[in-house]
Amino acid sequence: MVVRAGARRLRQHRRGIADRRFAVRLAAAAAVAAIAAAPFALVAVLVERQWRPLHRVDVDAARQLHAVATDHPGWTGTLRFLSDWVWDPLTLRLAVLAVTVWLLYRRAWRLAAWSATTAVVGGLIGLWVKLLVERARPSLEDPVAHAPGYSFPSGHAMTAATSCAILLLVALSLVPRRARPVCWALAVLSVVGVGFTRVALGVHWFSDIVGGWLLGAAVVTLTTWAFEAWRADAGMRRTPLASGLEPELRTEDPEDTPASRTGTGVRPGD
Repeated sequence: MVVRAGARRLRQHRRGIADRRFAVRLAAAAAVAAIAAAPFALVAVLVERQWRPLHRVDVDAARQLHAVATDHPGWTGTLRFLSDWVWDPLTLRLAVLAVTVWLLYRRAWRLAAWSATTAVVGGLIGLWVKLLVERARPSLEDPVAHAPGYSFPSGHAMTAATSCAILLLVALSLVPRRARPVCWALAVLSVVGVGFTRVALGVHWFSDIVGGWLLGAAVVTLTTWAFEAWRADAGMRRTPLASGLEPELRTEDPEDTPASRTGTGVRPGD
């Protein structure tokens, strides 16, 4: 009993140190993402104004997809429904909020912190870069849709990148191996679909979409690094991202389970 009590106190002490480092790393990841966004945005503006090949791609994509949209009103209505409801940033953020609340209910405290931080930081950085760049949206004859605010980066694309990554990395921890390709397919379809609808509706340039994807991916990469570092500090096993961020999520106590310390129990490939 004494040995067990001592081992428990040692684990708790190690977990406390890991938690403090996790909080610092999450904050550092957010700061690095925010700092990195500024030069990225400035370079993007410089490229957009001076590099003619990219400008031609933006203009050609906008004109060609807009021509299809004006010629096919029914198709355009479907795109607007997908963009304004299914893949709307509010819809995706509510989905992430629901997952975060569920993670708190499951006592997956650190994974919930990762989810919330990734979503909030992504949204704030996207807004900050929009205000920094102040890029105008496409101005087309006979527009089929309108959107307020500035254009770069696409808020829809960035929210899709961060939100779908959060939902995917949580889902991969819960579903069996055979169901994971479906999760990947849904995530990729959503991210690509969002970009296509925004350009086709004439409310974003192609480079706005790419910028949103890249910034979203940068935020997810940095916050995921912070979470993986916490797992290492806490003595939890390393797992491939293909198995999700926390494979122990299917256990009763995800962040304090013997499986996470000894390698028994839930396996990443299950």
